[in-house]
Amino acid sequence: MDYQHVFNRSMLALLISGIVMGGCAKESSDSAQHQQGQSHSTMSAPEPIAAKKDLPVSDYQLKPQQAEIMISAKEQAHRLVKQRQQLSEANVMASVMPMHSENRHLSSAPINNDKFAAVVQNGNMVAAETPVSTFSIDVDTGSYSTTRSMINQGQLPAKDSVRVEELINYFSYDYPAPSDADAPFNVTTELAPSPYNQDSQLLRIGIKGYDIAAEQLGASNLVLLLDVSGSMSSHDKLPLLKQALLMLSQQLSAQDKVSIVVYAGASGIVLDGVAGNDFTAISHALNQLTAQGGTNGSQGIQLAYQMAQKHFIENGTNRVILATDGDFNLGMTDHQQLVDYVAKHSKSGIGLSTLGFGLGSGNGGYNDHLLEQLSNKANGQYAYIDTLNEARKVLVDQLSATLLTIAHDVKVQVEFNPAVVSEYRLIGYENRLLNRSDFNNDAVDAGEIGAGHSVTALYELRYNDSHNKLVDPLRYSASTVADADVAINTDEVAFLKLRYKAIGGQASQLLTYPISRQQQLNHLQQASEDLRFAAAVAGFGQLLNHNNYVHDTDYAKLIALAESAMGQDSFGYRHEFVQLLKTAKVLSEQTALTVNPTNPY
Repeated sequence: MDYQHVFNRSMLALLISGIVMGGCAKESSDSAQHQQGQSHSTMSAPEPIAAKKDLPVSDYQLKPQQAEIMISAKEQAHRLVKQRQQLSEANVMASVMPMHSENRHLSSAPINNDKFAAVVQNGNMVAAETPVSTFSIDVDTGSYSTTRSMINQGQLPAKDSVRVEELINYFSYDYPAPSDADAPFNVTTELAPSPYNQDSQLLRIGIKGYDIAAEQLGASNLVLLLDVSGSMSSHDKLPLLKQALLMLSQQLSAQDKVSIVVYAGASGIVLDGVAGNDFTAISHALNQLTAQGGTNGSQGIQLAYQMAQKHFIENGTNRVILATDGDFNLGMTDHQQLVDYVAKHSKSGIGLSTLGFGLGSGNGGYNDHLLEQLSNKANGQYAYIDTLNEARKVLVDQLSATLLTIAHDVKVQVEFNPAVVSEYRLIGYENRLLNRSDFNNDAVDAGEIGAGHSVTALYELRYNDSHNKLVDPLRYSASTVADADVAINTDEVAFLKLRYKAIGGQASQLLTYPISRQQQLNHLQQASEDLRFAAAVAGFGQLLNHNNYVHDTDYAKLIALAESAMGQDSFGYRHEFVQLLKTAKVLSEQTALTVNPTNPY
């Protein structure tokens, strides 16, 4: 294809159309001024458009309208040059070959400014060299909702953008709850063959927090911090936000306090501590909101914390709920400053939860990374709201877990027995990893668990007698285990330790659980539905991230595995996941066709 010829013709056409449009605009302007002059003879003539100093003389000597059109034409021509260069650099052959019937309907992924932090996925660890794995729990679910939204829009997430633990923990599991409130959660473990690799095992760690009915939550002081900037104008942002918060307001009572702070170019107070059951006042305030202006999010956060402190409830729930697309472009734009600010105020008993809206729409771009980090450092939870059903799940069905924290700074540490385990790999939790010494350091922040929350972590293991080990044994090695009795104990696979702080407590408490090889199952189908379903979800996340350690699975196997573990599924979330898997399978096949067409000619 003669790109130079196409470029010259396109530029000439743009210049000619620009001059014609400029003349038409001038004629229309002259006519309008003539009519206005007849009816308003005293009106002053419009100011001429100032010549642009950086234009060549030949441009700004044109009529003002023509000069502006010429600038626009040059900008468009410049874009054509860039597009031509990008096209030739990518794959010229793909652009000139005939489009085949099997991929004629395909289109490139939509271009937007959404921000997702890249995940550096966990590697395979040698138990004899690094026997200890330490991480903070995570109850966020935003990554699952954003992934679902993208797939439903016909686009697979970018490689390394999916936080696998948030996919796993989006779902509830039938873990046994603690029998009394003195123990904030119960822990279970399970061992079964891994679906990802032959001759490897999957260790599931399940944590279940005690649940509290919504009517027993106690008093809540909620400050709704709402983004009403111009970037929130689309239907899946501010309009959906209003409906979601109306759902929340229907769950509140007279003992609760609700304040609404809004921010755009400036911040303001819409409601100042009204009773939670004053639905009329809350709904009226929400319905009056419109989207316009810039996004001074930092100023809004500062005002919201002032309101939360003003109406602070001792021994109650005090929380700021930030609802936004995360497009902060004014005020404190340094995101680390924002994160440090909310982390500081969380120590005073005021948490921050974030609700995201509007992935892939508008010019501002959705900021997944910032919203996840803000909630992470402020004793809160991050959720992405893409539908009313998701709003109901987070703000109605799981309100207790969203609002009430039952344990702070929950850390997990697993020590693998090198006499049994050769290698291990933690699936997910990449941005929640802790140093080994952080486990006993109560000054180190970690995740919170809400009432009724379940948390799941998965490890893939290879035993010493595995024929599928990734790492060769060292020729020169010495035992680093001080206790010989422990070293030869081949019954223990690992030793699990958890630390947490009770509500109001400053010192952490320790729980320990040995994991025995005797609980090892011979076949994956013998495992619980919870392990099998969690394995399917984790496998999905690893495929999306193009994980290098998943060799013996694909979408078809994951679909079959998930369909074998549907459980009760009262709300239909597992059935929805299977449909999502099937759609992702088709999109993945389409992507493969565009990258490697089977019959290019």
